[in-house]
This record gives sequence, C-alpha cells and structure tokens, in this order.
Amino acid sequence: MKRSLDHLPEGKRRELDHVVEVLRGGFADELATRRAPRFRDGRILKIILFGSYARGDWVEDPIGRYFSDYDILIVVNHEDLADVPEFWLKTDQRLNEELAAGQLLRTPVQFIVDSLDSVNEKLARGRYFFADILREGVLLHAEPGHPFVRPTPLSADQALAETTGYYGEWFESAAGFLDTARYCVSQARLKEAAFQFHQAVERFYHCLFLVRTLYSPKTHNLNRLRTLAEELEPRLTQVWPTTNKFERRCYELLRAAYVKARYSSEYRISAEELAWLDARIASLQDLVREACEARLKELAQAA
Repeated sequence: MKRSLDHLPEGKRRELDHVVEVLRGGFADELATRRAPRFRDGRILKIILFGSYARGDWVEDPIGRYFSDYDILIVVNHEDLADVPEFWLKTDQRLNEELAAGQLLRTPVQFIVDSLDSVNEKLARGRYFFADILREGVLLHAEPGHPFVRPTPLSADQALAETTGYYGEWFESAAGFLDTARYCVSQARLKEAAFQFHQAVERFYHCLFLVRTLYSPKTHNLNRLRTLAEELEPRLTQVWPTTNKFERRCYELLRAAYVKARYSSEYRISAEELAWLDARIASLQDLVREACEARLKELAQAA
C-alpha cells in the first residue's frame, strides 16, 4: 500500500488532511457518550484512500457536471463500530455540509467502514475489492501494528462459481423489484412505486459489485453505491443525467424514496417523474447486464 499523496495537487492533499481530521474527530465525539467497554476501547485503526484519487485518474468535468469523489475505507477495531447510522451519520452530515459551504472541502467524500477482522476475512477469501485497495490504496492514517493478511487468490473455477451464483440471484431480484414498481405505477400507487424503483436500482448496483469484486458495501445509500459503481464501470455515469432541474429532482426523489416514500406524508412524486426514472433504470439494467455478462465470459475463458 502506498503512503504518499505526492501525485495529488497541494489543494487536494490539504482537503484529505482535513477529511482525516473530521473522521477521527467525529468518531471520538460519538465514543465520548458511550459506556459499554467495547465502545470505550473503540479505535480507528486505518484510514485508506482508494479509487480514482488513489490511482491518479480522477475526473473533474464542470461542463458534464461529473466530479470524482474521495473514496475512503475506515478500518475499526470492533464490528459494532462499523454501524454507519449509529456512529458515522453525524460525520457524514458534517462532510456534506462542508462540501456545500465550499470552503474547507470542495470534493465529495464517500466512505465505507469495516472492522479489521472483517477485512482480513474478506482478504483471506479472495475478495477482489479489498485486494485492489491494498494494491492501489494510499494509507492516510494508521495505528501501529494491526496488519492486513496477505490476500488469497481464488482459482478461476472458484471465481466463476461464486460470480455465477451472485449474478443469478441479484440480477433476477433487481428485475423483480423493477417489475413490481411498474405494476404499482399501473395501479396509481406512486409512492410505493418509488420505493420499489429504489430497491431495483440498489440491487442492480449490488449485483455489479458482487459480480466484479465478490463484495458489496452494506448500505442503502444510493449516492454511495452509485459513486462506487461508476468507479467500477464508468459507462454508468450516463445513466443519471443532470442537465436540468427536472432530471436532478427525479434522482433526488429516487434517492430519498428508501425512507420518505414509506414513512413521510409529505413525499410526493408524479407519474411523469416515475416514467423518467423507469427509462433511466431500464438503461441501468442493460448496462449492468452487459458488464456482468462480460465478466462472466472472462471468468469462463480463464476457467
């Protein structure tokens, strides 16, 4: 794993120093109110930059309105501390507020949290996602000790069997939610349709992760899933255009549907907005199918 950010401009290095400070400070604030011993002894063992900013191929395209995010892996010493809503939601909100203010932070931050034992277990099982982070990532913070295990490569036959199983399960599940959403639209159950569309998108993203990396982050946050999926498959950036207010509003309604479409009396979505989402999700479905089947073909040839 690399330890230098010399490939990044000075402004980006300052931003990442600030991100590390916010992550560590927010975690310390959360632990300060906890009484259970496993929480009092909680520690961030590693903070790792991965993805495009670690590799050096990030994108900043103001015309196309596409900007790469900082992708961060936070490794903690206890599985309970990886619970994002419990320990990391306020920190996530602070980073988003600072991004909106545009003074200390001008680059979006997406982070995932996992325990050292969990990461090492995934490395031992040959999960490509974490092996790639070890190979390409940049260590931003580390407690002494606490090494990662050496990744165990899967045989071609093992990789093909696992990947085939994931594709069969998750693509079918996503398509089922999409069909249900369309039925809800036909019955004028618009809020329910929005939730079902959200679930379809979430599962198409999970399907892509599992087929390409044999891992998928445990989150319902569409922004986080979308960012990581577009890192894996850049063609997915075309799925969600943002050229006008209507397109941006439709995506925001989809993103919020996981909670608000079920529980908020103020959530509203129109048939026109749902029709636009349907068309975009159909495009996502086609691109995920192509990417997954291409990966399966590669593995079959290797096996």
